[in-house]
Amino acid sequence: MEYVSLADTGLRVSRIGLGTWQFSDAWGVKNYDTAKKLIEKAVEMGINLFDTAMVYGNGLSEEFLGRALHEIGVKREEIVIATKIPGDYLNPWDIFRSVRRSLKRLQTNYIDILQLHWPPCWHNFPTCKYMRGLERLVKLGLVNHIGVSNYPVRLIDEVRGCLSTIDIVSMQYRYNIIERQAEEELIPYAEENDLIFLAWSPLAKGAVTGKYSLENISSFNDLRRTDPVFHPENFRKISPVISKLVELAEKYGKTPAQIALNWIIMYSDNVIPIPGAKKPEHVVQNAESVGWRMNIHDWLELEKLTRNINILYSVYY
Repeated sequence: MEYVSLADTGLRVSRIGLGTWQFSDAWGVKNYDTAKKLIEKAVEMGINLFDTAMVYGNGLSEEFLGRALHEIGVKREEIVIATKIPGDYLNPWDIFRSVRRSLKRLQTNYIDILQLHWPPCWHNFPTCKYMRGLERLVKLGLVNHIGVSNYPVRLIDEVRGCLSTIDIVSMQYRYNIIERQAEEELIPYAEENDLIFLAWSPLAKGAVTGKYSLENISSFNDLRRTDPVFHPENFRKISPVISKLVELAEKYGKTPAQIALNWIIMYSDNVIPIPGAKKPEHVVQNAESVGWRMNIHDWLELEKLTRNINILYSVYY
């Protein structure tokens, strides 16, 4: 496993993490024993970055993660837990209440990175008011670092301007080889400010794994059933990309998913993908997408093939 150090934090994180959104109704992994096997395999493979959120499975994801890490017996200082607080909770009363509950579910005394899941757009909580509350959590030792998720750049600047003694350390957004909007301003911002960029949905919810085609994309019983990427209008556009990923997988003795993840980590040293997994073998495949690099000619061919793909998100309405 490869590791990177987060500037001025003392944190050393694996070059790929494990996302745990799957421990929820959205993805259907609600059996604890299954979840534990995934987390145990991740630790075995050298993955030490675990991403979750307070709202995943209404707390089930945090509960499974905390319980599994405790039962596995991994040393707390050897893992990095990144969870997320939703915008709905960003008022002075809910911030402390929700973090205490999060710590209990995670069975830990501190959170390594607490990320703002999305802006409080429905409640209009003043930015500096809730950022002072989050900074207080750091001063109290309940949280070590703050990050943002799904925040626009202008609001990130406002967030950072409200902090007096700390700064954010991470940014998290959707990013994969067919949905590359983050390259416009988000990844450059992360690079300029030496922040890690956590890429969620790095496999486009499985669309680029080579498992699916126009013939079987209607068979899902989870959230992919209505995901625009899997709508035939969009899937036709990405079919040539999938074919190329399959071709390169054969060339390198890898899987299409490993090629797609390797492409991401080659794009920027700041980008860390956090794919989920439903089976232990998926965790192994994800972990083995690092530790090697495809040649630059193949990387550029994929870049050229995907740079102008326009996924339409209004296809169902």
